[in-house]
Amino acid sequence: MLPRCAALSRLVLHMESLETLEITMADKAINNMTGEELSRLVSEKHSLSILKIGGCSNLGFLNLSSSSLNVLWLSDLCSLSESVISCPNMSELSLCFTQQSTECTDLVSLMDGLGRSCPNLRNLHISSIQLSNEAVSALEGANLRGLCMLSLILGSKMTDAAVASIVRSCASLALLDLSGSSISDSGVGMICKAFPHTLSRLLLALCPNITTCGIQAATAQLPLLQLMDCGMSLRSNLQNEKQGAYFGEINGRIRLCPKLPTLKKQPMRQKLIIKHDNLKKLSLWGCSAIDALYVKCPELIDLNLNTCTNLHPGIVSLFHEAVKLVAAFTIINNLNILQSGCYFSAQI
Repeated sequence: MLPRCAALSRLVLHMESLETLEITMADKAINNMTGEELSRLVSEKHSLSILKIGGCSNLGFLNLSSSSLNVLWLSDLCSLSESVISCPNMSELSLCFTQQSTECTDLVSLMDGLGRSCPNLRNLHISSIQLSNEAVSALEGANLRGLCMLSLILGSKMTDAAVASIVRSCASLALLDLSGSSISDSGVGMICKAFPHTLSRLLLALCPNITTCGIQAATAQLPLLQLMDCGMSLRSNLQNEKQGAYFGEINGRIRLCPKLPTLKKQPMRQKLIIKHDNLKKLSLWGCSAIDALYVKCPELIDLNLNTCTNLHPGIVSLFHEAVKLVAAFTIINNLNILQSGCYFSAQI
């Protein structure tokens, strides 16, 4: 409804049975909704179960209470003075904060309250530069054992200690996204040990402390893995790197990261060997430290090698034992991948 009302400044809804409301922002549009107005909207719409609102930079605080709300997505949040979400039947929560240096929301308090106020959460996505080990530790105390999808991205202050908290607090994750964090291969090892029978999607883009050893360990120890994203984690050249798209987000769409965290330079000439029976999507975009790649994944349908600038055409091998071929291939830098039956290859 109302997809082209760019000049809309005020909207009054007299719909007692409203179940779904989604507000997205056009270019240069401004959302002036306050925290008080959002609280009133949620409390008055007793049938509202899905609420998605963009441009929430003027809220100031969150104080939401609803027994009907099941899905809540809020984006562009900034410096919330209070964050209270009391929705006992909520199963999915997505909070995306701005990347401004002035953003100062207390995520420790927010995380700590989720267990008591939203005990039935299954999917949790938080994007914030304020994410830290302390915030994730508070999530451990929230006792959200039913989480299936956990996405905590752009938290460069999160280390392996955060992974340890996740392992202790989550019993059976199917998706884990820690893109933009500072976890290392040791953290990847903890993930593999904790979720070998449930994890099917692992996203570790923009994680500068992860090496080819961690990536290979994940593919070797997670038999159900279908999607893995390590974009920009193995970088040799920190200059002139552009943003890229990578698999992910809790809603499964492609995500763009407009501002990259500070990354370190990794050793050049790293060789990556990926062997997996179930992997369908592999993203290595921007991994300029890789110069040789061997992939043996019979179910692979999507491989992203965008801006792998040091990957030599002569040492890329893709073996496909199944009948299906690579359907979505994105390779630049004049890499020549030769097709011969079900076997994409160059000599390794």
